[in-house]
Amino acid sequence: MLVAGAGMAGLVCAARARELGLRPRVVEKGTRAGGSMLLSSGVVWRHLEWEGFRAECPGGDEVLQRLIWERLDDALAWLVSLGAEPVWEDTENPRTTGKRFDPAALTALLARDVELETPLAADAAEPLVLATGGFAKRLAAERGLLLRANPWSDGAGLAFGRARGAAVTDGLDEFFGRAMPAPPARVGEADFVPLAQLYGRWARVYSNDGREITPAEVSWSENDLAQSIGARAWYVLDDAGVAHARERVDAARAAGGTVVDARELPFATPPDARVAVHVAAAVTHTIGGLRIDARARVLDESGAPLDGVHAAGVDVGGVATGGYASGLAQALVLGLVAAEELAR
Repeated sequence: MLVAGAGMAGLVCAARARELGLRPRVVEKGTRAGGSMLLSSGVVWRHLEWEGFRAECPGGDEVLQRLIWERLDDALAWLVSLGAEPVWEDTENPRTTGKRFDPAALTALLARDVELETPLAADAAEPLVLATGGFAKRLAAERGLLLRANPWSDGAGLAFGRARGAAVTDGLDEFFGRAMPAPPARVGEADFVPLAQLYGRWARVYSNDGREITPAEVSWSENDLAQSIGARAWYVLDDAGVAHARERVDAARAAGGTVVDARELPFATPPDARVAVHVAAAVTHTIGGLRIDARARVLDESGAPLDGVHAAGVDVGGVATGGYASGLAQALVLGLVAAEELAR
């Protein structure tokens, strides 16, 4: 059994496979284990209500959504049974439930016998679990966006599956991301969480050339806004907005980002505008990907499973299409499902 990728999905899959008596080989093209999970806030969550999940991600595959929603609580309990210690026992969001873990501690707990700097070979043996983290790097490069993820998730799993006739889902142009301070801000991997400019609901938004593009409504996650602002934009705040955003604006300024008096902008803003922050969309993970069934088997265009090819994590598409859901929850549950399928 070969597991390609040592992020959350791959590490979980390998750990569960060992419990079930299998001997997984885990390959990781990067220089460390943990994938983009290691760079995240570590919150693994689901929508509190099933109806909320469906409303939030209306284009998603209902079968996969139901699988993740129903299995996540037990999957979190499984993580805890291995020795993972929650930092939070629940989320701080009334719409969601889940747990927060320290990403470094979780990686240290799960990573075992990972073969680093070992890319997925085009002729890799099967059975195989694709858990290479989607194609965030490629999508960011294609659109001129920032990358808010590990630098190795360039679509290797997607390419491998497609070369064998795998079908893909809708949403290949969608991503989960955040608005970050635009260059020349200095944004390292340790800054991905604290420098996220999460106050767009209280901002007027302008394109780089000064056109107002403020949405009529912004979701609680602000993922819709991150997808809409493109390579560069301006968040413009009045006094009330500054009160909501002060800590993150200060962080952007301290990182070398462009934070100016709104009156200095070369285009008109409302009379009550006070502060303008130059931002850029940054891709954390892709939403579209390989099509699978509820047993984590990769499907071809006819809906039949490919022989010996499985996928987990955000190599899988069709879960959060049209909205936003937890990529770590998707990775955790589908990693378990893939291991259990191979142990059948």
